[in-house]
Amino acid sequence: MAGTAPPIAAAGMTTNDGVPLRISLRRAERRNRLRSLSLVLPLLVFIIGCFVVPLAAMLWRSVDNPEVGATLPQTISALASWDGRAAPEEQVFEALAADLRKAQAERTTGLLGKRINYEIPAARSTFLKAARLVERTEHGPWKALFVSVDPLFDSVDLWATIRRAGKPVTAYYLLNSLDLHLDAAGQVTKNAPEQAIFLDVFVRTLWISLLVTLATLALGWPIAHLMALLPPKTANLLMILVLLPFTTSILVRTTSWVVLLQTNGLINDVLIALHITTERLQLIFNRSGTIVAMTHIQLPFTVLPIYSVMKSIPANHVRAARSLGAGPFHALWTVYMPQTLPGIGAGSLLTFILSLGYYITPALVGGPQDQMVSYFVALYTNKELNWGQAAALGAVLLSITLLLYAAFNRLVGIDKVKLG
Repeated sequence: MAGTAPPIAAAGMTTNDGVPLRISLRRAERRNRLRSLSLVLPLLVFIIGCFVVPLAAMLWRSVDNPEVGATLPQTISALASWDGRAAPEEQVFEALAADLRKAQAERTTGLLGKRINYEIPAARSTFLKAARLVERTEHGPWKALFVSVDPLFDSVDLWATIRRAGKPVTAYYLLNSLDLHLDAAGQVTKNAPEQAIFLDVFVRTLWISLLVTLATLALGWPIAHLMALLPPKTANLLMILVLLPFTTSILVRTTSWVVLLQTNGLINDVLIALHITTERLQLIFNRSGTIVAMTHIQLPFTVLPIYSVMKSIPANHVRAARSLGAGPFHALWTVYMPQTLPGIGAGSLLTFILSLGYYITPALVGGPQDQMVSYFVALYTNKELNWGQAAALGAVLLSITLLLYAAFNRLVGIDKVKLG
């Protein structure tokens, strides 16, 4: 009936059960938020458990430094008043003797020597000999005894390293990942040329990743363009061929390239049969073989984002440019190509970032000068058991990836990138 107020208004903005409307709406919003949270909670737990926690553990491990402080607590305490100008006095050596006697009983001397050995070569054997001497000796003078074992104990560098390594956190691993170290005075200096390897490794990793990205882009753009122009039935068949490598593992695909590229492999046989070359070429265990194998593996990751963008571009855009007098190449370059940039950006970024972490392919197909950062991460994790250095290399690589991502976002805009 005209003029009759709505039921809620007539009830003074309350629901049928007498609850104020504002409170009822707030409860409904809370229930909706809880329901939404319950739906995404499994994914959130998965992301935190499988990505955030491991990354945080890696970052912490790159600066964690428990070995020396836990093994030489009395020595570190005694070194607090050391002036750093010459070898410390007798009381520091006495504290070292007490700590080494305990370390021998707990069998942690080797761990201590290994940690100091990272910064001072041959320190591990020095500490093992000193610990055995302490076991056989009841009393000092300890300074003369330690120096008789190895003159290294009279070195300022050793004691500066022990005091620096006794802190619970250290910058040693991160600095070493950049071919730097702290000297006895605490100044950051460059590593000796024979020990400076990691900057070259990072540059090599970036360079190989860039070459692979450019190669996949040069091959992937025409493939995606062809699939966008073909009838759906033919395009789907070609798409199956592009995705077919995903049915096998990276190890299988890399091993296939080992068979093809080896000296007595199929490619060399074909080249000789066609009289293109008279000698078998070295196509494996070098940079070219690494790039070829990685390009094959990464090609689908470049093709798919570009193809998804090309499918959304209306065909009449190029026809309109042609009707206005533009040539085929000019219309393709000025009208069609700019519209594919979001797909190019997505495919190139995805390929580049994935290439940064490659391990299996360079290890099997590349030579000693083609190993990337991931090879050294695996080396320090599995063989050297230097988890701090492995974590530091991973942290530096993560930082480089984030910086490149930020630069890409600033120059291109991540919101313009399309993955599908």
